[in-house]
Amino acid sequence: MPNVYDTLKARGFIAQCTHEEELRDLLGRESVTFYRGYDPTANSLTTGHLLTIMMHTHMQQAGHRLITLMGTGTGMIGDPTDRNDMRRVMPPEEVAHNIECFKKQFAHFAGEVNAETIVEDNGWLLDLNLVSFMRDYGVHFNVNKMLAAECYKSRLADGLTAFEMTYMLMQAYDFLELYRRHNCLLQLGGSEQWGNIIAGIDLVRKIEGKQVYGLTNVLLTAADGGKMGKSMGNAVWLSAEKTSPYDFYQHWRNTGDAVVIRDLKLFTFLDLDEIEEMARWQGAELNKAKEILALEVTKIVHGQEEAQKAQDAAKTLFASGRGASAVGSAPNGANAMPQTDIPRGEADAGINIVVLLEKMGLIESRGEARRLIQQNGIKMNDKKIETHEQIITAEDFDKDGYLLIQKGKKIFHRGRLV
Repeated sequence: MPNVYDTLKARGFIAQCTHEEELRDLLGRESVTFYRGYDPTANSLTTGHLLTIMMHTHMQQAGHRLITLMGTGTGMIGDPTDRNDMRRVMPPEEVAHNIECFKKQFAHFAGEVNAETIVEDNGWLLDLNLVSFMRDYGVHFNVNKMLAAECYKSRLADGLTAFEMTYMLMQAYDFLELYRRHNCLLQLGGSEQWGNIIAGIDLVRKIEGKQVYGLTNVLLTAADGGKMGKSMGNAVWLSAEKTSPYDFYQHWRNTGDAVVIRDLKLFTFLDLDEIEEMARWQGAELNKAKEILALEVTKIVHGQEEAQKAQDAAKTLFASGRGASAVGSAPNGANAMPQTDIPRGEADAGINIVVLLEKMGLIESRGEARRLIQQNGIKMNDKKIETHEQIITAEDFDKDGYLLIQKGKKIFHRGRLV
């Protein structure tokens, strides 16, 4: 079996590494316990989390032992990285709810992706005595070095609170406790976590005299190089309630030509030789690569059945000229496309297009709806909506009781008369 470090490097996961040759040698000769932390800042994981999950799954397949650390304690503060204001302080009940949602999602993953050992850091963080902690551990943190770390840079201009400054100390202490309790030797994290990871490595070395390691993954970006995620407002969720399996499939099916090979390496378990063959494809062949990517990733997150339904629905929609009832007539597509039921009485009375978009969950505000319509960004049954005052009636539904709303180029939503 190849060294997992080489596998991760070949697939494009690795951004930074401490003691590269030493860590590579360690991973090649013995089973290593490693951890990845997740702060419960929402009630669902995202595709950014999926990248990290794929990375640690390769580690598990190579025989290394994963600890998934739920930030019950660190989540009370929240990572200040990439923030220009302080995070909202979540009540303990919300933190606990989000963690339970994360656990269910880990358990739901199909195939070889799994969470293995789950630990919560409230067991050691929430009962710490502040004075004792600062006396025993705070003395080992240099504030000048902390302020130079990426996780704090964006907060300096607007004012960094002492509350936020403790985040690095808490994450570093997590590493120390996991080393003590589980002989954990390696922390995985996103590249923006580099400063926090280094702080944990230094703390373990200073307190226990032991060398531990850090390894970061590249951050998920869009085809234009921009960031993706909750803070950027373009997150794709792993929860079927927040991003339907159909929309999830469509997200990957619409991957840009420039990043489809990158994403096949990062988000599927396909053999690298097979992916390298796809890298030679041109033109229309790349669409086939995108279909393969979309199907494989949706299978991992939502299972074979939902993935196949989403693919069948997408193919039927586009093959049919985007007819409103096309998905409903597909063999496995009836429940794949997001759908909103419209009471016949409301349709008979007439529904303003903006109100309809709200009911379908396609807009965050009525202002957004008006802008989209002005920019020709909304279609109904493949015809552009010309004004935000347009009224939709029962006559706009086809003989089977359906209409199709399109937002932009990639988002489709079906309305059904009931």
